[in-house]
Amino acid sequence: MGAQNKAIIVTYPDEFAKNEITELARAAGYDVDRVVTQKEVIKSEYGVGVGKAEELEGMVSESHADTIIIDESVTSAQANKLSAKTHAQIVDRERLILNIFARRATTTEGKLQVKLAELRYELPRARDVVRNSVRGEQAGFMGMGEYAVDVKFRDLKRQMVFVKEKLEKSRTVRDLHTRQRRKLGVPFVSLAGYTSSGKTTLFNRLSAESKEESPKLFTTLATTTRMVALPNSKKILLSDTVGFISRLPTYLVESFKSTLDELRYADLVLLMVDASENIESIGIKLSSCRETLNELEVDPTRILLVLNKVDLLDSGARGRIEFDPLFRDYSSVKISATRGDGLHQLRTKISERTSPRKPHSA
Repeated sequence: MGAQNKAIIVTYPDEFAKNEITELARAAGYDVDRVVTQKEVIKSEYGVGVGKAEELEGMVSESHADTIIIDESVTSAQANKLSAKTHAQIVDRERLILNIFARRATTTEGKLQVKLAELRYELPRARDVVRNSVRGEQAGFMGMGEYAVDVKFRDLKRQMVFVKEKLEKSRTVRDLHTRQRRKLGVPFVSLAGYTSSGKTTLFNRLSAESKEESPKLFTTLATTTRMVALPNSKKILLSDTVGFISRLPTYLVESFKSTLDELRYADLVLLMVDASENIESIGIKLSSCRETLNELEVDPTRILLVLNKVDLLDSGARGRIEFDPLFRDYSSVKISATRGDGLHQLRTKISERTSPRKPHSA
């Protein structure tokens, strides 16, 4: 998909929702023509209000947009009806995120995780998809329609079993590597946070690596681990992981669990926050991160909040940011991963919060 694929977005009226879905659309390669809002996105047989569907029909005709992006999950029946009315492709929020993941996946494991997520996305929609494709056929007892549905379901489930088996092999190898790392007795530190919070930039700074850095969402899908030197000649293993996002479907977290499990077993999790954003956006993102970390059963006492991009704040805001009530549950440190501010303090805190593992520990 090239940038020429023009899209109209339907989302909620608050600024956070509009900004986030626009960034997601651009990360997926769409040229966003306009953003329209509706208080309740999921309504009627179109997935949007009947009046909004009429409005979208006119917008598509006027702008020659190829795609309508709905900032919610819609059924295949709703998508088909809205597509038939507007003559545009319909992409919902989940499909949009999956498209980005598919574009970003570079490792074998990453591609398998995306494939599993796509199969989990397709499974509940398969019945509607098949019924639309066999419209006009007799779908009674042993009819071709029901047969086609059964074949589609069996095929999807068979693919899921195959992909899960391959991922289990990858997980076995990952577990072996984890056990080998632990035998070294080196503390394990993992980066986490909302997508585009600066995790990879910080990883590169601390590890002297040159992983791709980008303001686009979900630059990192595969986990990378490197040895990092701290003050007093102490060493840690530092890992970079996939970013979080609000309203992330549970099946997506499940599909990437073998990668995200790194967070559960880390001695310390550096939870990255983009401190340059407005406090409302920070609150939404921090809440989303906490939900995901809770799902992964990460111990809150092993989390260090890293307030990144403080170089973009004025001196007053920079001086008081860590005292905001939003962060009262966490120990925190202020940094600029790009400019290097606060990195010495961060290294010191990491050193204080980690202790060498016993080489024989599991």
